[in-house]
Amino acid sequence: MTVQILTGQTLPEEARPQRDLWSAVRRGMRCRCPACGEGRLFTSYLKVAPHCEACGEALHHHRSDDAPPYVTIMIVGHVVVPMLMWLELAYEPALWIHFILWLPLTLAMCLLLLPPVKGAIVGYQWALRMHGFDENSDESRQGPNP
Repeated sequence: MTVQILTGQTLPEEARPQRDLWSAVRRGMRCRCPACGEGRLFTSYLKVAPHCEACGEALHHHRSDDAPPYVTIMIVGHVVVPMLMWLELAYEPALWIHFILWLPLTLAMCLLLLPPVKGAIVGYQWALRMHGFDENSDESRQGPNP
């Protein structure tokens, strides 16, 4: 099987080293470099480092955009909504109890899950050589955006 790059060149798939998808996603979820698992993936809360401080892998190619918030909201919703429904059907608490309980829980879960989810998405993109993570693509030759 061959792989065709945007420039029209075809490279045999064997010429490209294999990247393990699940280990890259796990490393990303730990907020570590998807390539080596040692360097920090983020320079701040959600700002991806331009390159890995341990192995030098360029990380500025990622294009996670709106995917991490969508995935985070889906995860939190699937956890919070069943608990909310169970509490409402079992005990019928006052509305203010729902506000005191579910709003902080939802906010805390979203804020805690967002960096690991974004890291997993960056790891996924790295493993599949998306958005410039392929060393033979034109995107990989471009420097980081300011």
